[in-house]
Amino acid sequence: MPSHSLRADLLMLLTAMIWGSVFVAQRLGMDSIGPFLYSGLRFGLAALILLPVLHLLQGRAQSAPLPAVNPQMLRGGILMGLALALGINLQQVGLLFTSVTNSGFITGLYVIIVPLLGLFIGHKTGLGIWLGACLAVVGMFLLSVGEGFQVASGDWLQLAGAFVWAVHVLLVGFFASRHDPLRLAVIQFVTCALISLALALLFEEIQLQAIIAAGPAILYGGILGVAIGFTLQVVAQKDAIASHAAIILSLEAVFAAMAGAWFLGEALELRGYLGCALMLVGMLLAQLWPKKPAELASQLPTETAASADAGRRSGQPRVEL
Repeated sequence: MPSHSLRADLLMLLTAMIWGSVFVAQRLGMDSIGPFLYSGLRFGLAALILLPVLHLLQGRAQSAPLPAVNPQMLRGGILMGLALALGINLQQVGLLFTSVTNSGFITGLYVIIVPLLGLFIGHKTGLGIWLGACLAVVGMFLLSVGEGFQVASGDWLQLAGAFVWAVHVLLVGFFASRHDPLRLAVIQFVTCALISLALALLFEEIQLQAIIAAGPAILYGGILGVAIGFTLQVVAQKDAIASHAAIILSLEAVFAAMAGAWFLGEALELRGYLGCALMLVGMLLAQLWPKKPAELASQLPTETAASADAGRRSGQPRVEL
């Protein structure tokens, strides 16, 4: 078992690195095309990749065929896709007005927002969550608030997106335990792609040459960020521990900052780096703080869902741990 756990941790670390680097692809893709078109194309690509995977798995599972899509699964996948479309497009548009570093760390706040939202559905929230939330708020202030208490509009969009990702976590936590996760993935990817493409048709100019120019970013974001990142995570979740998964996958914010510095030349002032550090400590504290047995039992569904949905910004469906 220890070797399985180590493999799971390494796979999740690789997944966090992929998701962090995808922020750069998301930013570069918009040098040629609009945010809605980029989202629509990469999620459509991910759905096309997963369809033959499902067919292959179906062929290999003759003794235990995959469950067919039913109305409940379809409804769940569409609801997840609606949340995914809103969250990813808030993030994508926000990247036009803020840095990859800011986007990665602010998006990561959903790790704390999930249990806070859980209060409204009867989950108990312990001291670690409140301490982590306070540190994260202070960190976000240092990272995002400039002179004259001005906050970049993109940072507000990323914060709104973090709340949407938290809702998406709760939806995944509800539906992924009831239906086949790969089929849910395809349904929500298709839903997200259709909504994003519809928005692109309404609000953006679509040109073939521009799409070709954005091709590398679309391929990276769709194949590596969504399809491969999701598959790696599914494999890792078989042997993953909830708290370990949440901690490791939340490191995508750090990898986003590193990728932004290396590939885009982004740099922060000292207070910005301090803000990132406080936000990361807050995220980890919210997961590592010892929980009382009653509180742990109450938060278990939320925690596993949060772990399974880390990294939001890539839009992967997260499977229960």
